[in-house]
Amino acid sequence: MPDRHQWGLARIRVLQIEDSQLDAELVLSELDADAIEYDVRLVDEERDYVAALEEFDPHIVLSDLSMPGFSGQRALDLLRERDQDLPFIFVSATLGEEAAIEALRNGATDYILKQNPARLASAVRRALREADAQRARRRAEAELIRAQRFESLAMLAGGLSHDLRNLLQPLLLAGDSLQDYQQDPRLARLGRLVRDCGKRGLDMVQSMLSFARGARRAEQVRVGALLDALALLLQGSVPRAVMLEMHADDTELTFDGNHTELQQCLLNLSLNAIQAMPDGGSLRIETTQAALQESFFASDEEAHAGNYLCLTVADAGMGMDEAVLQHLFEPFFTTKDTGTGLGLVSCKRIVTAHGGVMRVESTPGQGTRFHIYIPLLERSAEAVEQEEHFNLQGEAERVLVVAEEAGQLSLLVDTLDSWGYQAHASQSGTAALQWIEAQGVPDLVVMDADMNLFTGVRTLAALIDHGYRRAVLLLARPDAPPDMDELPVMEHLYLVDKPISTQKLLRTVREALEAGAATQLPEGPL
Repeated sequence: MPDRHQWGLARIRVLQIEDSQLDAELVLSELDADAIEYDVRLVDEERDYVAALEEFDPHIVLSDLSMPGFSGQRALDLLRERDQDLPFIFVSATLGEEAAIEALRNGATDYILKQNPARLASAVRRALREADAQRARRRAEAELIRAQRFESLAMLAGGLSHDLRNLLQPLLLAGDSLQDYQQDPRLARLGRLVRDCGKRGLDMVQSMLSFARGARRAEQVRVGALLDALALLLQGSVPRAVMLEMHADDTELTFDGNHTELQQCLLNLSLNAIQAMPDGGSLRIETTQAALQESFFASDEEAHAGNYLCLTVADAGMGMDEAVLQHLFEPFFTTKDTGTGLGLVSCKRIVTAHGGVMRVESTPGQGTRFHIYIPLLERSAEAVEQEEHFNLQGEAERVLVVAEEAGQLSLLVDTLDSWGYQAHASQSGTAALQWIEAQGVPDLVVMDADMNLFTGVRTLAALIDHGYRRAVLLLARPDAPPDMDELPVMEHLYLVDKPISTQKLLRTVREALEAGAATQLPEGPL
């Protein structure tokens, strides 16, 4: 229901239920005497009353108690079924004290006797103020409930993410290992399937976790993961009459951005598109790549020619005319009865923060297409060449792997062994220290930060106390990084997000070993 103060209305809309024209005029004369400006619609039948609630959209209802074939109590019941806050005042000559109390108990705002109408104007003013305040309270309560739901979702997602990552870690490593069996095409295909399922599961877990927590960190966003997460968020919001299509020309394409904010932007555009198709239609979300020239940009936009990712949200809805398009990105402008007009403003802010631009194509009756252009930063040829020629093969370096979870520990050791490293397994920090005392200092330590009895950080602190100065890979959850305050500064400490892929593991191991070898710091006795 509209808020007359928020919209700055100078006049109020009064729906009057009265079967006597004379009584109706006497009631309205009290509003005239108090200089209240109004438009009025007079009804005395239920059918006309229900139609007026929809078409006239009143700010207040003034009703007689009883009329032939219709009653004020029936009118009150019908109103409260659709609106709990709209003021309803009985104005009657027959309302006794008990009936008045019962009316208030049933949801009426106030009652006025026709014999003494002097306080009608003040009652109308007060009722409108209280209704506005009540709507504001309901909006605040709804926002609080929404915030509490998101907080609960964040707590649930945080609790599940650790277990889910541990379950997905073997899929990533085992999938990469199976792909090495190129002489058996079936095993290679199985390896790709296992690895891709694990990676997709990890992307979806991270997307839901970051969305629930409102993460704002810059990151590498993968197009496929972004669309998968959006599909999850849209589940339950797409009516059966709306056909949803998603297509990406390159699901593996990655770019610098904020996954959470882009999800919010695409979700907002998608929900707007669904609302623009009340009778059904098609919603298509697609990604392409585009080369933009400086002439593409408007005078108030920073012109940066280059390659861009184009995210398109297209609907077959009612469309918009030129007058609406001119005001589309203005704060508080909306074509909805209950909208705030801030959704598209927020989308534009997000796109601008990514260094991108938005474009809209719309024609009345022919649908709307929103295009979001996000810049793609190209890597230098030198960087690509270095990556392609980076040697991942080990040279029998001794790597101590420390992890409590048996499946993760076994796969990490097997992966490193298969790539030419001498990997040794320890299932606790205490066992790791005992191994070093017996076998000597390894070339590298790979350690899980999420150990219970003797945490990764405590184990690392003990290693440093015993004189270990070489490189360490600490595998940690990105949503719960370990507290490193109790550790001294380490020159070669690599904090790596879990679960880790084979390529990421091997590259970081090589980088850590080469950096540690260049330092050549002597270790003390262990």
